[in-house]
Amino acid sequence: MIVRLGYVAMSMVVENASPSKTMTATHFAKLLDREAATRKLERIAAENLHNTLRLLRHNRAHDIHMYRFSSKLVPLIGHDLLEGWNPISGVLAPDFAEIGDYVRTHAMRVSFHPDHFTVLSTPREDVLRSSVADLDRHVQMLEAMGLDERAKCNIHIGGAYGSKETAGRRFIRQFAALPESIKSRITLENDDKTFNAAETLALCEQVGAPMVLDIHHHQVNNEGERADELWPRILKTWETASRPEDNILLPPKIHVSSPKDERNIRGHADYIELPALMDFLRSIAELTPELDVMIEAKMKDKALFRLMEDIQGESGVREIDQASFELMT
Repeated sequence: MIVRLGYVAMSMVVENASPSKTMTATHFAKLLDREAATRKLERIAAENLHNTLRLLRHNRAHDIHMYRFSSKLVPLIGHDLLEGWNPISGVLAPDFAEIGDYVRTHAMRVSFHPDHFTVLSTPREDVLRSSVADLDRHVQMLEAMGLDERAKCNIHIGGAYGSKETAGRRFIRQFAALPESIKSRITLENDDKTFNAAETLALCEQVGAPMVLDIHHHQVNNEGERADELWPRILKTWETASRPEDNILLPPKIHVSSPKDERNIRGHADYIELPALMDFLRSIAELTPELDVMIEAKMKDKALFRLMEDIQGESGVREIDQASFELMT
């Protein structure tokens, strides 16, 4: 099994390269010249996109083939104060295109993870509208980069709102009503409090979306089933969503993190505890030719580099490059 590691948004190695610089809505509202204020937002967004490209170059230098974009590339987009403002296909189009060119040239796998308020199980029409609008903006950014459906937007199912069964049915109905341009981009992830891995998997199978298994979330939210027992069905969701005839091949992806401490088992630690990860990887290796592993540790790319150092002492592991290894079966 070939395992490729990635990290989320920020680098702990590259200095002054935040892709998430912003302006608060309060500050924006205080600026009397709205046109000048909007231009300032666009300059901040352009800097975020420039820093994203710097991080992609950093990733290439270290053989990191997978990366999650910040969802805060364009500050305040979608806010009521800026109704009608959308620079993605306008002034920022060349910056997005440059990022997309780099991603394609170097065969990187990239994604978004919209914020937790983007949920499709909600019973509230206003929340649903804002959630769909947020997903649409993420898709617009991927399209502005010229990236096809291999670039995904990962979300959770959402809340139970008093009845998980009812919320699940509502999710299916509201997912089905999405434009195809959004549906084809979505992956679904189990969470640590509400929809567990088995429940998320069942919904993935019904709506035809690939499932991202978060093994930390599964550890703290399950009903006794083992992650490796669910894995053959999870793997099938990625195979079903792939379209070889269109060159849309989707290797499965998992999320990994480790509990912060015994009192905060849901919080994320700075680094990854190797034993739990390796136990899972060994349990699925025979079924899984290749696997993308998104590291959600606090130390970001430093955690990735530490993990690559730690695996060198593992038996049956061959290092491929600075961020990938082969697990022998």
